[in-house]
Amino acid sequence: MRPDGRQGAGAPGSARRTVFTPVDTRARVDAVVRRLGDAIELGLLADGEQLPGETELAAQLGVSTVTLREALMALRQQGLVTTRRGRGGGSFVTLPEGPPEDRLRARLADWSTEELRDLGDHWAAVSGAAALLAARRTQPGDLRPLARTVDEFTAAEDSAARSRLYGRFHVELAAAAQSARLTREEIALQTELGALLVLVLDDTAYLECVADRHRSVISAVQDEADERARELAEQCVRESLGRLVALRLAPPARAPEPRPEEDTDGQEHRARPPHGGRRP
Repeated sequence: MRPDGRQGAGAPGSARRTVFTPVDTRARVDAVVRRLGDAIELGLLADGEQLPGETELAAQLGVSTVTLREALMALRQQGLVTTRRGRGGGSFVTLPEGPPEDRLRARLADWSTEELRDLGDHWAAVSGAAALLAARRTQPGDLRPLARTVDEFTAAEDSAARSRLYGRFHVELAAAAQSARLTREEIALQTELGALLVLVLDDTAYLECVADRHRSVISAVQDEADERARELAEQCVRESLGRLVALRLAPPARAPEPRPEEDTDGQEHRARPPHGGRRP
């Protein structure tokens, strides 16, 4: 809740509640840092919003207060949380000015390619099932939020906003399927993975492909073409995860080699080593 008592704007209540459910028992400090950090980058926690008190937040996340304090310290070092002491103090969300690509790349490096592919299979199955059921169950009016989200996606000017809208589309698709379980599963997937999509939603041609495929999903649902809707939703997810896997496998960027120097008679040669040194 913000210092003025208002809830953070623009975040669905069910998505926000997922942020404060117990984390995995493995590497709990890292799990808390990722959970809260990704929630901040996805906009589920608003800039300036006050986090619950340490005792309450630790209980919600299912960790000790010592673990929580270590996680908050790491978040402060990343510039995602500010802690103020005294009356009216506490821990407050600090929204980064731009997508923290270095942090996200480090987050991606924590995943093995096998884990990413497995997660992609799981996400594709969930989104495919949601699309199939939506085609069988939804009413025309239920598709308006999906169409609006696609329009906002195409108009978004930064990758962080696009990743939020990409995830919102799949959550709304599950909601259109009238399945509470699939909706909760989509929200959990976005909380776990959504921020990483920032890394692949910066290519203009790919963005157009995503928007077109999302519109095709809507059309298939509207036409009650359930298998076609399932196939399109699965393709969209698999393409995105495939791009993340390719990025995970890509070698680190190499520093540029010294430019050749040109001597007085026009011949090029490599930059000379320091005086007295030898070339390798």
